[in-house]
Amino acid sequence: MTGHDESASPLPERHQRAVRSYVVRTGRMTPAQRRALDEDWPSYRLRLADGPVQWPQVFGRIAPVVLEIGFGMGDSLLAMAAAEPGMDFVGIEVHPPGAGSLAHGAAALGLTNLRIYLADALDVLDDCIPDASLARVQIYFPDPWPKKKHHKRRLVQAPLIRRLCAKLAPGGLLHLATDWEPYAVQMLEFLVAETDLRNLGDPFVERPPFRPPTRFERRGERLGHRIRDLLFERRR
Repeated sequence: MTGHDESASPLPERHQRAVRSYVVRTGRMTPAQRRALDEDWPSYRLRLADGPVQWPQVFGRIAPVVLEIGFGMGDSLLAMAAAEPGMDFVGIEVHPPGAGSLAHGAAALGLTNLRIYLADALDVLDDCIPDASLARVQIYFPDPWPKKKHHKRRLVQAPLIRRLCAKLAPGGLLHLATDWEPYAVQMLEFLVAETDLRNLGDPFVERPPFRPPTRFERRGERLGHRIRDLLFERRR
């Protein structure tokens, strides 16, 4: 009889979907990553299965809420939450080690303004996030899926922009960043086509002070890639 493998990665919550923007890596976790999920994550976890949330109930206060989709290992999101205690932050990721790492970092700093979904972002947007409830949505360095046959897997598509628009409060910000030039151009096309959004760049912006450099950004710069930031505002 085969016992349960405690070192295996837990799977993210998700509904059935034909095409996804990611591949779930279900490999083994290190003991440190497992401890982070077992000991720290429960204090920060939000569940897709719990359905719609009310942010004042989640955080115990009324404050602007920032949502990040695909935070990786969570370094930059952790830095933002620590730097802006007057704002609340919610991260969505599908890779368990990243969720554990972020929760461990937040616990070490004693942060109370951060929550985490280990789930499919589209499902969370559809099932959990109230309309007009977010002050900012950020997506930094999503997988560019560079081969043309894989472009349908890219996260940033017109339907996602429409969803995000609905979740932003009037005056809320949508901030995207990539080091892949063709993806930046495609993102810009989708954003400009959304009439409820206004471009704050010309057409791109310099990295805003609230976004720390990420490891993907530094890697891209080492490879000679130009970083593109797109910043749009939900019309009032």
